[in-house]
Amino acid sequence: KTIRIGTGLKTADDFRAAIKAAGMYIGDWGNDILGKPAFTANSEETEVDLVVVSNADLGFKEGAKLEDTYARALELGLELCPNEVGPQLRLQYTDQPNGEWLLIAMEPIIGSSGNRGLFRVKQLAYGGQYLNGSYGNPDNVWNADTRFVFRRRK
Repeated sequence: KTIRIGTGLKTADDFRAAIKAAGMYIGDWGNDILGKPAFTANSEETEVDLVVVSNADLGFKEGAKLEDTYARALELGLELCPNEVGPQLRLQYTDQPNGEWLLIAMEPIIGSSGNRGLFRVKQLAYGGQYLNGSYGNPDNVWNADTRFVFRRRK
């Protein structure tokens, strides 16, 4: 999937307003990391080609630590996403299948709780499109079927 970042939304409040106006939701953890100084938006509009891969796709049939997932993906020519990809994907992925959730492969943002957070884009099975947060510590272990969004290297 290709999305656009740097679309003119600059601040956490810009993204919050756009997500709300689209009838979507932001979970508490997603809202927290969105508001941290480490969250940045691109100043210039650009396209980002995204790739979704699971730990199993990366060769981790029993799951893997986040740091190992990232290392393997980088070896295969993928890159971490700018953190703006999380809220932009939520806004632009309007046909996300019910029950799907995707972790954004990005540099984690330290939340108010002190935990490192990643954005998670999800479509609830009973409806509702969310931007939320999830654990981003290097030693967090994710199942083989956990799906990550990486940026395709240019």
